[in-house]
Amino acid sequence: MTEQETRREQQARFEGLAHVVAEPLHRYLLRRTSADVAEDVLSETMLVLWRRIEDVPGLRSGSKPDPDDVLPWCYGVARGCLANALRADGRRLRLVERLVQTQQPPAEVADHSYVHAALDALGTLEREVVRLWAWEGLAPRQIAEVTGLTSNSVSIRLHRAKKKLAAQLGRKNTERPGHKTDEGRSSQ
Repeated sequence: MTEQETRREQQARFEGLAHVVAEPLHRYLLRRTSADVAEDVLSETMLVLWRRIEDVPGLRSGSKPDPDDVLPWCYGVARGCLANALRADGRRLRLVERLVQTQQPPAEVADHSYVHAALDALGTLEREVVRLWAWEGLAPRQIAEVTGLTSNSVSIRLHRAKKKLAAQLGRKNTERPGHKTDEGRSSQ
């Protein structure tokens, strides 16, 4: 018998088996799990049956399989495939639970609504320049690349936006942070 004839015989045996066992296996699985899982497990079961077609008891060449001979073994395969699927679901759920537990609880969220209100008072482009500078940590030349402006234009817009924000936020002190007012002056 040639390889091609062997394949055709194997395919005919599987098609005969599938015709006899597909519906009973589907009902078996539906009684044990959800419809979605039953469909997936039935597919996996049929794949196992295809791979192990030679191991199916009571399956003879050229004749229609007797359900009483083949179904018990096929139920065993379906049972094993369902157990594998349920274990996999359990592993996925445990992984999700571990991931959720490892996340740090959010720190107390400070009220920054006044900062957002001050940002909203800026123009769209100024607001974007400030956000790219403050939140993304970009330098003016990088902001220029993002926005399509020149580096000089970004620097000017950033300077003006920071002045407007300072005014909005009530930080009009003349003393700059990190600088002493008498810095550079002699004490004489």
